[in-house]
Amino acid sequence: MRKNTERSTVLPVAPTRGRLRPLGLDEVRITGGFWARRRQVNATATLDHCRDWMERVGWIGNFRAAVEGRIQRDRRGREFADSDVYKLLEAMAWAAAGHGPDSSLDAEIAVLTDTIAPAQEADGYLNTAFGRPGQQARYSDLEWGHELYCYGHLIQAGVAQTRARGEGELAKVARRAADHVCVAFGPAGIEGVCGHPEIETALVELARATGEQRYLDQAALFVERRGHGTLTDPEFGRAYYQDDMPVREATVLRGHAVRALYLAAGAVDVAVETRDENLLAAVVRQWEATVARRTYVTGGMGSHHRDESFGDDFVLPPDRAYSETCAGVASVMLSWRLLLATGEPRYADLAERTLFNVVATSPAEDGQSFFYANTLHRRRRGTVPAPDAESPRAESSLRAPWFAVSCCPTNVARTLALLPAYLATADDQGLQLHQYADAEITTSLTGGDTVALTVRTGYPSDGTVSVRIDRSPERRPWTLSLRVPAWAAGATAWLVDPDGVRRAVAPGTAAVTRRFRPGDEIRLELPVTPRWITPDPRIDAVRGTAAVQRGPLVYCAESVDLPKGREVDAVRVDPSVEPRDAPYAPQDGIGVENAVLVAGGPVVHREAGDAPWPYESIAHSASAGTDTGESTGIVLVPYHSWANRGPSTMRVWLPTAKSFTDDEAGR
Repeated sequence: MRKNTERSTVLPVAPTRGRLRPLGLDEVRITGGFWARRRQVNATATLDHCRDWMERVGWIGNFRAAVEGRIQRDRRGREFADSDVYKLLEAMAWAAAGHGPDSSLDAEIAVLTDTIAPAQEADGYLNTAFGRPGQQARYSDLEWGHELYCYGHLIQAGVAQTRARGEGELAKVARRAADHVCVAFGPAGIEGVCGHPEIETALVELARATGEQRYLDQAALFVERRGHGTLTDPEFGRAYYQDDMPVREATVLRGHAVRALYLAAGAVDVAVETRDENLLAAVVRQWEATVARRTYVTGGMGSHHRDESFGDDFVLPPDRAYSETCAGVASVMLSWRLLLATGEPRYADLAERTLFNVVATSPAEDGQSFFYANTLHRRRRGTVPAPDAESPRAESSLRAPWFAVSCCPTNVARTLALLPAYLATADDQGLQLHQYADAEITTSLTGGDTVALTVRTGYPSDGTVSVRIDRSPERRPWTLSLRVPAWAAGATAWLVDPDGVRRAVAPGTAAVTRRFRPGDEIRLELPVTPRWITPDPRIDAVRGTAAVQRGPLVYCAESVDLPKGREVDAVRVDPSVEPRDAPYAPQDGIGVENAVLVAGGPVVHREAGDAPWPYESIAHSASAGTDTGESTGIVLVPYHSWANRGPSTMRVWLPTAKSFTDDEAGR
């Protein structure tokens, strides 16, 4: 495999071919707005929070215990606890890349690496849960042991360090582990796969970073082995870990949502690097079916709590939405890879929806507590978790500081740290903007010409995105493309070119091609007014309801904004009256980020009242409750902000005041 030296090296995903070339952390800098604030909290609070908790609960100490020969007695955490230490290291490496060559994070990475490296065995094997006296043998539990999964996160951390700083000790540890995997699981080795896919993407990225073909070959081998029944049949069925059918034959993502999405991302990586169009087409087919039938309005994936899995088509209950934060991260990973491979903006659409409504929902405003699962309907007010104890349950009613399984906090941390790399791409024609934030971008076009631009926007509160050209080749025309989100369908978006010409643009891509000059400005005006949306009638759980979306943000009703004593289940709305923006006076000085929306009336608060039997004929169904006739409207807040103001009930999908036919719903 050849190394492409014409591109940025500071990249989480660096394909050697594809429709679009990603821009790295050394080319894109987020300077303000929605994502800058979250990245700042991530860098100043979340990284330390994760490290401190992993010291407190003993997951970092496991490596010391392994070296000192007391691991059998003293090991703490689940069998995959090592992986969270590695995800933290990856997050630190990407965060350090944005803080110059002397970041204090580099010293912290070195300290953690000095703790981990001595636990690695001579042949490269590294795991604190297996292989030592008193523990299960290496690779004796491929279904649940997560050894290869842990290697995947270790390798990704090593790649992050290599790209951010050059090959350091962490990268060397990761590479020794990868070499071990190629021997242990190569063509002459164990003919198995890990119960939790993840190593596939890591090995491909290591191949891209080093130019070593054997890592790509091993990743491809793992993808091809998957789905042939090499793992035991669990209580959830082989689909749980995608071992029920080969990747090429699957038509939809199924089983454990995070596993399925990680495997699909790895398959895209393999397909791109090996020019395997059939494999790429298989993943595209699965993505399309999953988005059309198995994805929540927030972009969340996974509707089963019992096995953290996708449900059947259109099984999307809001109150039982699992929608794991890690599945949101994995969905963004997959969408980004498909965008780079194909150039199609629909993948950036889903990534945007998921970033704003799943990834941004998980951490609290202070970055020190998190949602693991992301329900769309909370029926009972939650209880505040203890600040100094692990939450034993993923479905905590409020954000918890840590979990017995805390994969999500470190996954959010690494995603926010590398987020600038998801904003923009380049190709032979020019530059493309896919996600909108205040940013400064500098890169070289094909042929070596440098372009630089500044993006200014209040997005997602405001729909205006202004792009100023700061540097451009004098005699060469090139194309600046801006994504017009799919959510803008049904309204008018406008593009204003440097000459002041204003034209309507449809969802997809809006482009300007010219000889740009410094000072030229392009403006995209997106219609971020609130609107009602209705579900596909095949989603039984939300038939007869409506929700509000404003730009990329999904909104929800929260009990703290209702009249005293009311709960969200008492609310009925009338979608024939358009929602509108309105000023919002925060309670007790606690505000809600972004514009807050008032849903137009009449909004009926239905008094609950028990009947002897909860089912009535249509003619007598009104006896179950009394409409109060209140029509002052209710406040809806961005879904990502819910539960930041204390215990509450919440719902995204709101029952309508009267049933309406498919024709009335706009279908």
